[in-house]
Amino acid sequence: MNAPWWTHAVCYEVYPRSFADSDGDGIGDLPGATARLPYLRDLGVDAVWLTPFYPSPLADGGYDIADPTAVAPDLGTLEDFGELVAEAHRLDLKVLVDLVPNHVAHTHPWFAEALAAPPGDPARKRFLFRDGRGPDGVEPPNDWRSAFGGPAWTRVPDGQWYLHLHAPEQPDLDWHDPAVHAEFERVLRFWLDHGVDGFRVDVAHALYKDPELLDAGPCQHQDVLRNHLLPYYDREELHPLYRRWRALLDTHPVVEGAAPPGERLLVAEAAVFEPGRLARYVRPDEMQQAFNFAFLECPWDAARMRRVVEDSVFAMAPVGAPVTWVLSSHDAVRPVTRYGGGRTGERRARAAALLMLALPGAAYVYQGEELGLPQAELPDHVLRDPVWVRSGHTERGRDGCRVPMPWSGARPPYGFGRAGPEDCWFPQPEGWSGLTAAAQQADHGSMLALYRQALRLRRERPVAPHGTLRLLSPPDAPYLVFDRGDTLRCVVNFGPAPLPLESGAEVLLSAGPLEEQGDGGDGGPGEWKLPADTAVWLEIPGPYG
Repeated sequence: MNAPWWTHAVCYEVYPRSFADSDGDGIGDLPGATARLPYLRDLGVDAVWLTPFYPSPLADGGYDIADPTAVAPDLGTLEDFGELVAEAHRLDLKVLVDLVPNHVAHTHPWFAEALAAPPGDPARKRFLFRDGRGPDGVEPPNDWRSAFGGPAWTRVPDGQWYLHLHAPEQPDLDWHDPAVHAEFERVLRFWLDHGVDGFRVDVAHALYKDPELLDAGPCQHQDVLRNHLLPYYDREELHPLYRRWRALLDTHPVVEGAAPPGERLLVAEAAVFEPGRLARYVRPDEMQQAFNFAFLECPWDAARMRRVVEDSVFAMAPVGAPVTWVLSSHDAVRPVTRYGGGRTGERRARAAALLMLALPGAAYVYQGEELGLPQAELPDHVLRDPVWVRSGHTERGRDGCRVPMPWSGARPPYGFGRAGPEDCWFPQPEGWSGLTAAAQQADHGSMLALYRQALRLRRERPVAPHGTLRLLSPPDAPYLVFDRGDTLRCVVNFGPAPLPLESGAEVLLSAGPLEEQGDGGDGGPGEWKLPADTAVWLEIPGPYG
C-alpha cells in the first residue's frame, strides 16, 4: 500500500514522567524513554507521541509550559531528546511531540511581562486581559467557565481580569495578535529542525475566541454535539491558521532521518463531536488526523458503537482523511475501568482493542493500555490534577491513569526505576505484579500478547485508510460485524448470550476463549460460538466486491 504512513499508522503515546526513570529520582525522563524504545518496536507500533517534556511548574501535568523550545531539567536535555529521536528513527519509529498553542504557563516570560505592564500595553495584547463588569469591575468580563471547573477568569491586582479556559496558571493566548502567530511558527520550525516527524496540537478547537467575548449562556450546559455554538470553540478562524501550519510542515527543509516534507503530521486534539464538523480539521490542506473522541467516550453498547463507527467513516470519506481511533489517553479513565472494571472490564477492553485495530484508518495506544492496566486508585493527598482542586475535591481527575508504568518485579516500583516506591512521583498500586510487561511477556494469553498479535496481523494485512468499511450486522443487533475491504472480518459480541460464528471462516485472532457449538464439535471452521464481551478476527473466503 502506497498511502502515506500516517493514514494507517498506530502511534503509542508516552507520558514521559511516568514511562521510565533512568536516573533514580522517581521521575520518568527522556533517557528512560529512549531505553524502552525497543519495547515499542517489538510491540509493533509505527510512531511514538511524547506528551510535554518542556519546562513547566506542573500546574496541569506539564501542559502549562514555561518554555516550549527547551527540555525540563528533571527530564533531560536537548541532547537527550536528540538521542531519543535518532534511536527512534533507527528503529523505524516516527516521533511526534505536543504543541500547546492555546495557553502558556503563568511563569512564562510573556505572562510575567504582561502582569508587570499597565492595562492596554502591547505585552497584555498577547493574552486576553479585560476590564470586569459591575461596580468597579468586580465581576468577570463574561460568564465563561473553565474546563476544570469554576470561572474562566482571574483578576490581577490592577483590577483587570485574564482568561484561562483551563487552570488559572494557564493564561490563554490571544490568537488575534500577530506576535502569537510568529512565536508558534518559530516553535514548529525549532522542533522540525530537531528531527520530529509531526505534532499533536493540544486543544486545537479552542484557540480563537469571539472578539466581543459574548456570554456563552445556556450553550455551556448543552449537549457536547452542539459545542460549536460556544463563543470559544470550533471557530472558523482556526482553519486558515491550520492551512498555514500545514504549508510550513510541507515546505520546511529536509532533516536527516526524519519524515520528508509532505509526510510530516499534524494531529488535532479537537473536542468536536459532530463528525462533519470534525472532518473540517482534516481537509486535504489542513491537518491529517483528528482524534475521534466520540469513539473513546462511547459506552459498551452495540448500537451506539455502530453509530459512532458508521458516522465517523461517512464523515471522513469526502475529505479523504483516515478516521483516527483512540480508546484511551492521559486524559481518560482507562478502558478496563471505564468498561466496568474487574473481569468484565478486562474482557471488554480486550474486545475493544480488536475492534479498534481492525477498523481502517489510524489508531493511538496510550502507555499501559497494552498491559490492560486499570485506573489506579490513589489516596487523596497525592492527587495533583487541577480538576480535583477546582471541583472542591469532588472529582478525582485524571491522575489515576498517569501512574508510572509497571515493567517488572513483584512490588512497586515494578522496574520503573531505581527509586523506592515512596520516592516515585506518583505511587503505584500493590497487586500489579501480574500486569507488568515482564510477566505478560511470558503469558501467551495476556493483554500484551493480544496487542502484539493484533498489531502484527494489522501490519501484514494493510487496507486502504478510508472508504472500505462494510457493516454487516443489523443496526439493532447486540453485536457488530464488519468487513474492511480484504478477507478479514471482525465480530464483536456486546450482548449477554454467546453468538454462533459462521461456517467456513478461519479464526485468526480472538480476544478470549471461544465456545464450541454443541457436543462433539471437532474445533474446525464454523464450530464455534463467540462469548459475551468478546471479539474475533475471522478469515473469510474472499474480499467483497
